[in-house]
Amino acid sequence: MNKLTGILLAACLTASGAHAGAIVDLSASASRPASNDMVRASVFSEASGKSPAELAQRVNADIAEALKLIRSKAGISVKSGQQSTYPVYGQSQKIDGWRMRSELVLESKDQSSVSDLLGKLQQMRLAVGDVSLMPSPETRRQVEDEATREAIRAFQSRAAVVAEQLGKSWKIKQLNIQQGGAMPMPMMRAARGVMMAAEAAPAPIEAGESLVTTNVSGQIELAD
Repeated sequence: MNKLTGILLAACLTASGAHAGAIVDLSASASRPASNDMVRASVFSEASGKSPAELAQRVNADIAEALKLIRSKAGISVKSGQQSTYPVYGQSQKIDGWRMRSELVLESKDQSSVSDLLGKLQQMRLAVGDVSLMPSPETRRQVEDEATREAIRAFQSRAAVVAEQLGKSWKIKQLNIQQGGAMPMPMMRAARGVMMAAEAAPAPIEAGESLVTTNVSGQIELAD
């Protein structure tokens, strides 16, 4: 047997093995509700003027004061968000001034405390940006596990139905699992240039639920 014949024979054996059983593509999914037990909110300080240095001083002072209040509240985490300084152009297309904005992002499972804190921050000249509700990482993982178990059972049940109708035994050849859903649910979004009254307070937060989905797709191999 020369080298070329050996290669052709090996290819034929591989192809024969690949077609030992019929391959069937299947998919299944399962969804479970997850409690929106975490709130994420952003607050920002924004100012306009002629001098970028003066704007930075004013905005940074507002942010520093807000940080002191936020850090005094247990169970609420805070981190810096988007920060920007950009020119404002007049009718002559020349720079007429500057605008600066600095943002803080709050996260907590204590939604009532966040609601109360947002009202106090507005009294300190900060504006509320986005407020969103979502499952906490621990809650999401727990519900994802439940949905995954259910989706896999559904995949196996579907595979069994196919094999039974064809009078075959079956085994899983390939399996893909993907998670979806549970995106942050926006509660409110502040309009640009919103004015903050001293008595301003956010609307009550209603948590609700988000849907977590697991999609399972793959192939089964049927055999006699």
